[in-house]
Amino acid sequence: MLKKIPFLFLVSLIVLIGSVLAKDKVTEIKVNVVPATAKIRPSETAIIHVEFFGTKKKGFFGSLLGEETGEKSRVQSGKWKVSFVGSNIGLLSKRFLYQKEGTKTKSGFSSFLRQGLGAASSKDSVLFTAPNKTGKYRVKITEGNLSKEITITVSNSARSLKTPEKAKFITTKKPSDPYFYLAAHYAPFIAQETWFNPKADFLARFDYDGNWKGEDNWENLAKGSSQAYVYYAAMETKTHWFLIYNFYHPRDYSDVCVVGTCHENDNEGLILTIRKDKSKFGKLEVLESLAHNNIYSFSNNKRIKKGIHNIDGKLTVDKNSRPIIFIEAGGHGVYACSYKKSLFSPKIMTFKKNTGITYVYKGIAERPKNANSKNVGYALLSIYEQWWKKGNKETDESTDTFDMFYTYQPFGNRPRAKTAFISGAFKGRTAGKNNAKPFWAWHDRRTKKKRVLNTGQWALDPAYGVSKNLKFPSDLPVSTEYVFNPYLDLEDKQNLPR
Repeated sequence: MLKKIPFLFLVSLIVLIGSVLAKDKVTEIKVNVVPATAKIRPSETAIIHVEFFGTKKKGFFGSLLGEETGEKSRVQSGKWKVSFVGSNIGLLSKRFLYQKEGTKTKSGFSSFLRQGLGAASSKDSVLFTAPNKTGKYRVKITEGNLSKEITITVSNSARSLKTPEKAKFITTKKPSDPYFYLAAHYAPFIAQETWFNPKADFLARFDYDGNWKGEDNWENLAKGSSQAYVYYAAMETKTHWFLIYNFYHPRDYSDVCVVGTCHENDNEGLILTIRKDKSKFGKLEVLESLAHNNIYSFSNNKRIKKGIHNIDGKLTVDKNSRPIIFIEAGGHGVYACSYKKSLFSPKIMTFKKNTGITYVYKGIAERPKNANSKNVGYALLSIYEQWWKKGNKETDESTDTFDMFYTYQPFGNRPRAKTAFISGAFKGRTAGKNNAKPFWAWHDRRTKKKRVLNTGQWALDPAYGVSKNLKFPSDLPVSTEYVFNPYLDLEDKQNLPR
């Protein structure tokens, strides 16, 4: 039986073959700036949209798309480069396919080919983020022997393009949770990549727009609060503390939302496994992260070996012993910064390429000034208080915040949840229906397929999860008997390990 090839890889391969066969020749470059005045305020953004014209050869895909050949027409190019001219250097995002805000995804095979294949083969835009310094910034587009320059003016007199934020949150007192000190101590250093819609990449709270409705979070992005929050939960066994951090974003977005790759609300995260060694904060042993329904494991202890999952890299910490993590733009997958997909360098504590924000725990929810702000402070919110109490009950009826309630059924004869029904998703309708999940509805493809960890089990029962994902030496045992876990029914004797 043939191994399944990832869908996007097939798309890219098909497009690559098609582009090689087509051999379109670029003879002219046209550059558009949004706003058309090419004048913006400090820290605000402008889209640089590039169009190429030349001789088009119809080819196989041109026939499918209904394209006509001609002496001069719009063509695609994946070989163009963008750079700054002179010493005034701004900041540029990774490339994307330009779309107007609010553009609706169209269905049908022809639309799929136009949007999906076009975006995979040629990204035509970058986002310019103005620095705080006013002045004129020259940008050069190059394609082969052709080049085109534009000038973007950064001025305090330019009209602001930012929508005023209507919601504002005052940092509350530290919670009474006895594990808060631990969560604050290990609160990660976050390198958050940003893309063409930076505010959708900003860390936020679910009620960032001032309400608990999940169905308006996509639409309220512009006016919602950009104050930075991270959600946390804590559990304890006889040998370990487990800290769960969730990173909420109002949108999972892309420049190609053809096959359900985008959705309203987004929530991914990580689990820290901390060994209790009689010190106040213990010893951090493992970081496991979730990215697109796959678990990634990181550890510096060479004696901890792969189990069902591999060790995917080292666990790098900053000068304050906080783990350094990288979060993708758009889809918001979470990884330790040592992972190959990370675009952040812990050695020089900056992004290797593209644009991004760094967040640090300060106990204060600060706002990023732009898509490249550094050391923005974030505050912690209790998952138990903020989400669990709203999302779990004795009926399966949906609420304004949660939907798809289900009965938790763990593998391995483990404890069940404290309530009959727990929420399977945050309620969302725009772009994709109910695709974002709280941690108790996450799943990992590999362990679920092997019937080791069922839906929700990796994070609801982290001691059991890490003991299956990895192998610990006999002198470093992992107890799966909880001292504290408010999410599971620890009185459920039938399901406690024998």
